Amino acid sequence: MKYKKLVLSMIVGALLATGSSVRSAEQERAKEKVQTQSKDRERIFGNEFMTEKERNEYRERMRRAKTEQEREKIRIEHHERMLARAKKRGVKIPDEPPMRGGGMGPGGGMGPGAGGKGGGPRR
Repeated sequence: MKYKKLVLSMIVGALLATGSSVRSAEQERAKEKVQTQSKDRERIFGNEFMTEKERNEYRERMRRAKTEQEREKIRIEHHERMLARAKKRGVKIPDEPPMRGGGMGPGGGMGPGAGGKGGGPRR
């Protein structure tokens, strides 16, 4: 009898733990989706001059591009369109497309400790 209660307790505990981890995995995926969407919105140059439909079309064109050269061509054409829209509205935006990769954000620069020549701590 004690054995059956123990087995039943273990099964119930396992089910509760599984349900909890599934729920938290779903919450994590939803959170990542929201973060990705806001990052996409931030990354699209001139997104303030675009409709949601245009942003989605731009993202889709970028996803379909097969080479980096195709993506660069799409970026340049997009930048030119955004320049024209900004000018029409009397807003000044940079004449040159932004650097790919977001410019000077955190990440793999060649500063100290990056593994390049002359970088890293001296011993």
